[in-house]
Amino acid sequence: MQKLSLDALAREHLEKAAAETSGRSAHTVYGGHEHILRQTLIALTSGTSLSEHENPGEATVHVLRGRVRLDSGDDSWEGRKGDLLIVPPARHSLEALEDAAVLLTVAMRPSP
Repeated sequence: MQKLSLDALAREHLEKAAAETSGRSAHTVYGGHEHILRQTLIALTSGTSLSEHENPGEATVHVLRGRVRLDSGDDSWEGRKGDLLIVPPARHSLEALEDAAVLLTVAMRPSP
């Protein structure tokens, strides 16, 4: 069994994101390419975004700090600390409306 502090990881990666020219930092908390389930902590500075991309499987975004907006087509959802956003099964993007840290959870679709 393992235990980690998402709060401490969020703080650490927000500091890293602030130091990066990209304004982003990420860390795989659980899983990886060899697993179906993957959880990744993503830190974004205000105004930074993850550009539009496909949804590789079922996914959620749990906002740990700050405020974000999830866009998909003509739809948009805002999330604040404590909110859980369900990622639509379509192309989407994520923007930090203020410095933010989120936990992205994805259950990858099996390869054919």
